[in-house]
Amino acid sequence: MQSIILIVFLPLVAAIIAGLGGRAIGKVPAKLVTTGALFLACALSWPIFIGFLTGANEATVVPVLDFINSGDLSVDWALRVDTLTAVMLVVVTTVSSLVHLYSWGYMEEDPSQPRFFAYLSLFTFAMLMLVTADSLVQMFFGWEGVGLASYLLIGFWYHKPSANAAAIKAFVVNRVGDFGFSLGIFAAFLVFGTVSIPAILEAAPAMVGSTIGFAGYGVDTLTLICILLFIGAMGKSAQLGLHTWLPDAMEGPTPVSALIHAATMVTAGVFMVCRLSPLFEVAPYAMDVVTYVGAATAIFAATVGLVQTDIKRVIAYSTCSQLGYMFFAAGVGAYGAAMFHLFTHAFFKALLFLGAGSVIHAMHHEQDMRYYGALRKKIPLTFIAMMLGTLAITGVGIPGTYFGFAGFFSKDAIIESAYAAAQFGNTAGGFAFFIGVLAALLTSFYSWRLIFLTFYGKPRWAASEHIQHAVHGEHELPEEETDHEHAAKPVEGTAGYHPHESPWTMLVPLGVLSLGAVAAGFAFYYPFFGTEEGAVFWAGSLVHNATLVDAAHHVPLWVKWSPFAVMALGLLLAWNNYIRNPGAPAKIVAATGGLYAFLKNKWYFDELYHHLFVKPSLAIGRFFWKRGDEKTIDRFGPHGAAKLVDWGNGLSARLQSGYLYSYALVMLLGLIAAATWAFWWAN
Repeated sequence: MQSIILIVFLPLVAAIIAGLGGRAIGKVPAKLVTTGALFLACALSWPIFIGFLTGANEATVVPVLDFINSGDLSVDWALRVDTLTAVMLVVVTTVSSLVHLYSWGYMEEDPSQPRFFAYLSLFTFAMLMLVTADSLVQMFFGWEGVGLASYLLIGFWYHKPSANAAAIKAFVVNRVGDFGFSLGIFAAFLVFGTVSIPAILEAAPAMVGSTIGFAGYGVDTLTLICILLFIGAMGKSAQLGLHTWLPDAMEGPTPVSALIHAATMVTAGVFMVCRLSPLFEVAPYAMDVVTYVGAATAIFAATVGLVQTDIKRVIAYSTCSQLGYMFFAAGVGAYGAAMFHLFTHAFFKALLFLGAGSVIHAMHHEQDMRYYGALRKKIPLTFIAMMLGTLAITGVGIPGTYFGFAGFFSKDAIIESAYAAAQFGNTAGGFAFFIGVLAALLTSFYSWRLIFLTFYGKPRWAASEHIQHAVHGEHELPEEETDHEHAAKPVEGTAGYHPHESPWTMLVPLGVLSLGAVAAGFAFYYPFFGTEEGAVFWAGSLVHNATLVDAAHHVPLWVKWSPFAVMALGLLLAWNNYIRNPGAPAKIVAATGGLYAFLKNKWYFDELYHHLFVKPSLAIGRFFWKRGDEKTIDRFGPHGAAKLVDWGNGLSARLQSGYLYSYALVMLLGLIAAATWAFWWAN
């Protein structure tokens, strides 16, 4: 288990070498150091995971150093290694190492590669610190570390105003969530007298029914702590209300999207809820909040994904929706199912993002699907990878058999768990089941829409002016003349730009992730979601509700087949609209213009927040700037004093004639005045 220290700190050492010494050692050595460190960390992580899978390993804590000792607060820096940590280790290091390798090809033309690879490794270190945390303070350290790395990576192309704006937006929105998280940590320390996670979880049942003062009201102690902590998870995992940063984060390079916004950072909130599952278990109202927020996020993001034309934004909203699945699984008590979907999602979503990056690379950084079409013969390997990722995310598989892609096993486990929870009287579970099935229909539609628009139909990319001049996305998307997917005037023929397959450094990660998208579901189904196997696998790391899991395995047949039915329906609708009858989307938009605009504008959350928060904040700032700083402080302060000195200087300058007799006269008058005053004072 001592290898855990190498796993955690190798990425940090690599980040320091590449970040501080990148110019001295050059691009290739910087890439070798960072990529080699991540592959070594990955190689060390898998044996730990397999050890927990086979029962050979036991949970342990590896001390690093004494961190904080202040009054009653004592925080030891220690690395907790249990089943939950092992799952996250393989997810983080596997995806990160493959993203590093992929970036060799994708970022080949970028002059700042050492900086980019240093940021990637820094992010990985922070994420590893988060998932190995033994205390809430240590978790918060990693939590803020991934926030910093996310800010740096989203705004990596800082010469683009849109990238800077997206980075700031991600940073600010996450600070809102992190404020709630920090309040939750404060409340936990106030109530339990410690920030040690094991100690808090052990003491939690004794606090059931107690109340605490908050904002002038007496509220349930455990409910308050859990909801405050969950607000932090909402920000980091882009749940409804604090989700607005995730789509804009696509301004960063595509490898960033795969690493941070698909497989790792955005799952930190799900990990945190599962790590604290014994605490949430004794706060049922907080669990209902988690369930409803997760279900609402799943359906919201799925509806918005229906109308996106940027290939990365479609996948980004898909990520948001899938995170909603994970949260409502945790909310109904199916923590194993939530982690199972987190595990499989890491493979097929990273595959989809990197596959989209390969498409963008082939199309000279064009991201608008309206300029794609007929690419399956031009980039066949990328096409196969994207197809496998789509089969996984849409949940293609046959219920009751071992045939199925990764998402089929994990997403169906969540939907079945929600139904089972409803049978135990959990109203939120019934709502989550209905939303989960509906979101699965929408997921199938927009996922196959992406495939059909990108790889099928007629080529709309030949001689495209946008593709010819696009560099890292630095162009505007075409005008939507008719507000539908084929709004850009298609240019047919073979002249102009010719798409090309990506280099091997990009294709190898796609191949490895494809294996995960195909096999991760049936290979790990029972350890993650088995009644007895799951109880052994998760022992001591999260709550395994054996009764709920057993009920989920025995739901009615129509429940098991409902995700398959809606998946097939979504595929059929997408095929009809984009292959059989390509003119159908325009008619649908014309018939539902208001609804289309509502979805296209993302339910107007950005506009709502702009009017509620941004404009008032700007108005307040402008008032203090103009009225406060300039017309008050500067007027009577620095600027006012400077003007007074300048006026006095001008007055005294007029009194300086330069003639000796003038100065002698002044001195004589002064002496007369002094003598007169002295004589008057003496009498």
